[in-house]
Amino acid sequence: MRIIAGSKRGMKLLSPRGVLSRPITDRVKESLFSILDKYDLPGGKIVADLFGGVGSLGLESLSRAAAFVTFVEKEAKVIAILERNIEKSGFAGKSKVIRADAFKVGAPVIVDCRLTIDELKSKIVNRKSKVHRKYDLVFVDPPYSTTMKAKAGSPLSRLLDLLNGQLVAGGIVVVRTHKRTELLQRYGRLAIMEQRRWGTMAVTIFMKQKSAKLKA
Repeated sequence: MRIIAGSKRGMKLLSPRGVLSRPITDRVKESLFSILDKYDLPGGKIVADLFGGVGSLGLESLSRAAAFVTFVEKEAKVIAILERNIEKSGFAGKSKVIRADAFKVGAPVIVDCRLTIDELKSKIVNRKSKVHRKYDLVFVDPPYSTTMKAKAGSPLSRLLDLLNGQLVAGGIVVVRTHKRTELLQRYGRLAIMEQRRWGTMAVTIFMKQKSAKLKA
């Protein structure tokens, strides 16, 4: 795996041995970020990489000028490699690693994420001198086995419901699943904007609507 564009283009990512993973190919990653470019992402935005693994999507976002990335990963062995990749890329000051089950915590809202006032612009919520900031873009890339069911009450459904409160209005959630997974058209205020399929995988783009009522 490597970073394919931006300031760290060509940087190879370290990967742990003996850990099963589904690394996203360069071709698919390039296609995905071309789609995100239509939504003015990720440049200058706040991003979360859930089930982050060794950081492929989050580090790609930072290389493409994302303002800050929160990585959520629960495996200690994987986190050790992720932190080495962050250090290697020089993005330690623009990222945070949280060891947790993303199905339970979603994308924890940033507090004191070391961004400047200019970077946060008008989206600041300042409470007791601490900066609380929701996300513009969230990647959701769990193991396929946990996403085969996506109806109400499933782990994936509960996660997407949780992200409703952690994302800014108009924010984007990218969900990677097996192509056979049948997602609902909406989860709370998250509505499907577009879907793409590559091989056995599917990538679905959700956008958080400004209100719970969607246009027909």
